[in-house]
Amino acid sequence: MVLSPKEKILARERRKKRIKKKIEGTQDKPRLCVYKSIRYIYAQLVDDIRGVTVAYVSSIKYKEEGKENCKSAGVARKVGQELGRIAAEKGIKRIVFDRSGYPYHGTVKALAEGVREKGIEF
Repeated sequence: MVLSPKEKILARERRKKRIKKKIEGTQDKPRLCVYKSIRYIYAQLVDDIRGVTVAYVSSIKYKEEGKENCKSAGVARKVGQELGRIAAEKGIKRIVFDRSGYPYHGTVKALAEGVREKGIEF
C-alpha cells in the first residue's frame, strides 16, 4: 500500500497523539522529544509538569559549507551526544524517549544512541 505524502503526515500525527497520551516528562525524568524537518533534526528535553524546556539542541550548528542537508545519521549522533552532555551537566540521569511518531531507525535511532553514549538511561 502506497501512501500519499499527506496520508503519511496524518498517519505520523495519529501515532504521535497515541504515544503522547502514554508518556509524560517530569523534573527528574524529562521527555526527550525529537522532530525532523526536511533539512535538520531537533531534540529537546521537556518537563511536562512545569511546562518548560530543560535543554534544546539542533543539527543547524553542524551545517557544513556547501551541504544542504544536516540530517544524516552521523550528525544525528552528534546532536544526541551534545544533548546527553547537557543533560548530564544538569544532573539528569534518566529520560523518557518520545520519537514523535517517527520509526525507530536511521536518524532517530542514531540520536538515541548518541544520548545513551553519554550515560543517560531511557
